Amino acid sequence: MKLKALAIACALGFAAPVFADNDTAKDVKDSAADAKDTVKDKTHSDSGMEKAGRKTDKATRDAKRSARHTKNHAKKKIHDETK
Repeated sequence: MKLKALAIACALGFAAPVFADNDTAKDVKDSAADAKDTVKDKTHSDSGMEKAGRKTDKATRDAKRSARHTKNHAKKKIHDETK
């Protein structure tokens, strides 16, 4: 029984990176959400609270995107310097 549980745990551990979003996928999702928000802004079809919520969400996406790119740039720079 313990061996079976160990095998399942190992299989899940090895499969986890397959299900994780990479930074490019996250950027694509963020860009799609930004485009959707831009369309809503241009049609003026929402209330002030919805618009404020979208602006907050967009600011959060922008901050996360910037942090991802900064992290990747730092990793690349360290990798290049340690070659």
